[in-house]
Order: sequence, then structure tokens, then C-alpha cells
Amino acid sequence: MPTGAAPAPIAAVTGGTGGVGRATVRELARRGFDVAVLARGAAGLAAAVADVESQGRRGLAVPTDVADAGAVAAAAARVEAELGPLDCWINNAMTTAFAPVADLTAAEVERATRVTYLGQVHGAMAALTHMRARDRGTLVFVGSALAYRGIPLQAAYCGAKFAVRGFAESLRTELLHEGSGVRVAVVHLPAVNTPQFGWCRAKVGRHPRPVAPIYQPEVAADAIVDAALRPRRQKILGTWNWMVVQLAQTMPGVGDHFMALTGFGGQLTDRPLAPDRRDDLFAPVDEERDHGAHGIFDDEAEGVRTPQFLGQLPSQAGALARAVAGRAREVWAGHRR
Repeated sequence: MPTGAAPAPIAAVTGGTGGVGRATVRELARRGFDVAVLARGAAGLAAAVADVESQGRRGLAVPTDVADAGAVAAAAARVEAELGPLDCWINNAMTTAFAPVADLTAAEVERATRVTYLGQVHGAMAALTHMRARDRGTLVFVGSALAYRGIPLQAAYCGAKFAVRGFAESLRTELLHEGSGVRVAVVHLPAVNTPQFGWCRAKVGRHPRPVAPIYQPEVAADAIVDAALRPRRQKILGTWNWMVVQLAQTMPGVGDHFMALTGFGGQLTDRPLAPDRRDDLFAPVDEERDHGAHGIFDDEAEGVRTPQFLGQLPSQAGALARAVAGRAREVWAGHRR
């Protein structure tokens, strides 16, 4: 750092070794942040820190399981001691079990909830310990359209993201009440091409996939870093994502029928699951090999502009019409009863 230069801002990213988290780490470093990366896998942590250092910034690997509140508090203290005062904490870590509810175990749902929901709670509480004392800083919660609209095969994930949205809103009101300078922002993501679909626990026979339209993790990372630099209440990323949220809020019954019609096939490829497939629900999969930011859907990850997504629109419109009709029959039957 040149003599007399202002110190670089400090950010921490949970789940920063893969997917959206990894892209966010890179974008933060590109925009001048020193970055602490919190995750479990040793190879992923080393590679993420190398990404930060390649931009001339300081990186810090902090091995952390965000399901452990004490470990997250210790991680925040270490970041403050080794990098400096936290300007931004980004809650991104997640895991899930991809299966119908009837095929899930209580332990699988609990673990997904502890990481995807309580991990964000633990991160916020740990960062607040330091930020409130200085009366400044930004907490960024990474949400999803699935914080508004539950879909089949993802009950554990959807439940956790619904909870994240409620927690963030409650926390924001408390900080406003006390006149705090700490800000809370939520970025609700669309479907993203990340390695998560290759390493989530899956009990569906076929390889999971994100629901089109799919975006690259760099698009999500750009929105998350914007929220860190210019906090706003929330950002719903993607026009289609915004429409899903509006449908969930205005016609939830129609949404139920629409997802029942489209939600299963839209989340499964034709590729069978490998019998030796590993998952990250209880242990990291990037302990020995770095997986980076991108998944296997690069050829589809251009949002609404891809031929794959545009080709689906007629069938989606037909499914929506059937969903409206199904909901109308349901309401009529209820009135008759």
C-alpha cells in the first residue's frame, strides 16, 4: 500500500470457495477489497485466497463450518485481528438435500437448515459484534426467489431461504429502531450455474439442474458487491426472478399448481447420478480439489437470451394456463364443500 493511501475495505464471504461465493470473492478483490474467505475445503480455500492475491489484495483463508456459531464468532474475530475492521460481511454459504420430502431424513433437513439458514444468522451475529461498536458496516444476506416461492424437491433449501428473509427483515427493523449506521441488504438470486448441482445431496436418480433461465455466478457476484458498496433494502436479480416473486405474492395458489406441473422435470437432467457421487452435506468436496465458480451449464447460462429458455416459453405459457384452471377448480370445489 502506498504511503498515505487509505486502507483497503475489508470483506468476509462465507461459502467463498465455490459458485456464487467464489465469484463474489474475485469481484470484491477486483474492486479493491481485502477478502477473508470462510469455508470448509482446504483446496478451495487456498485457490480462493490465490484469486484475491492475484488482484494485489490481501486474502485470508479461515476454515469454518458456519453451522457452528462459536466457530463463526472466532472467524470474525480472526478477520478483525489479521485483516482489520470489517466493512462488509456477506452471508452466502449453503448446502441442501435435493429430494422429495418423503425421501428426506430429519438429519438431512437439520443439516441443510443449520448451514443455509443458521449459517447466515451466525454470520450476522458475529459481524454485528464488531460493526455495532463502530456504528458502521454492511451485512449482505444472499437470498433467492425461493425465499418467496417453494418448489418441489427443494423443501430444505426453500424453508431455509424463507427463514433467512424473515430474519434479515427483523434485524433491519431493530437496527433502524436504534438509529444504527449498520446496514442490511438482501440480494435474491435467480438460478445460477454453480458446482452446487454437482455436489448437493441428491435422491432423485438423475443429475439435478437449475431451473431456466440460468445465469453465470459473475452476474450474481456483481449484484452482491454492488449491495455491499451501495446498500439497498433488497435486490431481486433477473426479470424472470422478479416475475416469480410477484406470482408468489399475488397468486400463490396458481403458483402451487404451476410448480406441480413444471417443477419436477425442470430441475432434472437426463443424466443418471453417478453411483460414486460425493456430496457436501456433511463434509466438503473441495478438500483436495478446487471446483471454482462455474458448474456444468455454461452453454445455457445467459439468462433469458438462450435458445433453450426461449424455446420453453410456449410450454411454460401452456402450463400456466393449466395452473390457472387447476386453481379455479380447486377454489370451486372448496366453495361447493
